Formats: sequence, C-alpha cells, structure tokens
Amino acid sequence: MWKRSELREAPAPLEGPVVGTITGGTIIWFVLFLGQLPFYGWYADNDHAWWVWTCLAGGGLGLIGIWYVRKRDAAIKRAAADAS
Repeated sequence: MWKRSELREAPAPLEGPVVGTITGGTIIWFVLFLGQLPFYGWYADNDHAWWVWTCLAGGGLGLIGIWYVRKRDAAIKRAAADAS
C-alpha cells in the first residue's frame, strides 16, 4: 500500500492533436478490416471471424470518435474566443 508521503497530485492532462490521432486510429482499424476481408473464409473456418468484425467495429466507433473530438475541439476554440 502507498504511504501518505508517497502520494502526489495527478499531472495536468496532455493536449495534443486529438483529431489527427483519432482519425489515424480509425484509418488503421478500417485498413485492418479490409486486409482481413479476403481471408474471411479462413477466419470463419477456424472460429476467428470475430477478428474481422472487431476491426469493423473499431472503425465504426472511430467515426463516432472523430465526430465527438471535432465537436469538442470546436467548442474549446469557441470558448477561448468568447473569453478573450
């Protein structure tokens, strides 16, 4: 267990190119889906078809993530413009 003297405050969150990161991850998920699609028969025969559908789900959720972070980024910029 941690001693009280070892506890520290959490560091400030890092801000970076969030929209680009989510977009890149979404593209990777779709590329993985398309790369596995020609081998779907093998995956299905070996009970690994869920790998293909996991990549598709990752790409779909990534599209929702892109929409979300774009809205968030616009709201942050709007709030900064209103504050100044």
